[in-house]
Amino acid sequence: MAFGKLFTLIGIIGLVLSACATETPYGPRVDNRGYGYSEQSIESNRYRVTFRGNSSTSRETVENYLLYRAAELTLQKGYDYFIVVEDDTEKTTRYSASGYPGPFYYGRGRAFPYYGYGYRWGPGFYDYEVRESNRYTAIAYIVMAKGEKPRKAAAYNAQDVSDNLRRFVIRPQ
Repeated sequence: MAFGKLFTLIGIIGLVLSACATETPYGPRVDNRGYGYSEQSIESNRYRVTFRGNSSTSRETVENYLLYRAAELTLQKGYDYFIVVEDDTEKTTRYSASGYPGPFYYGRGRAFPYYGYGYRWGPGFYDYEVRESNRYTAIAYIVMAKGEKPRKAAAYNAQDVSDNLRRFVIRPQ
């Protein structure tokens, strides 16, 4: 009976981990901890646009999705182009360790050779892996406008951006 519960738990953990092994699909963020895009209206034609990716999503993809969302939002609001007033990409790094725990423990308050819970020593003590995982969040403040796009480097034709980046966008299934 205990083994059945253990295997069920292992299966659930495997499903959760496999879901995290794919990059974030393009879509809205459903909660504050979730991944995806969000926007906040600042004025009628000014927005803060954000895209947050998981640890399997590259910086380039996060930044492409941010620009795609800015273009999509600009077209939805009836504007022709947007200007990126300010932008930033934040990197969050996490480290996790795993590996062989080592068979011997020297217990606290116990003299050698008595074993118990406590400090590891013996074969395998130094056998562990450290895994680094990076998550990127891209943020941009944009101003949307109609008419001919100015010759500023930070001005983007919304239709062109949408057309050019659409082929890189992976939508949820």
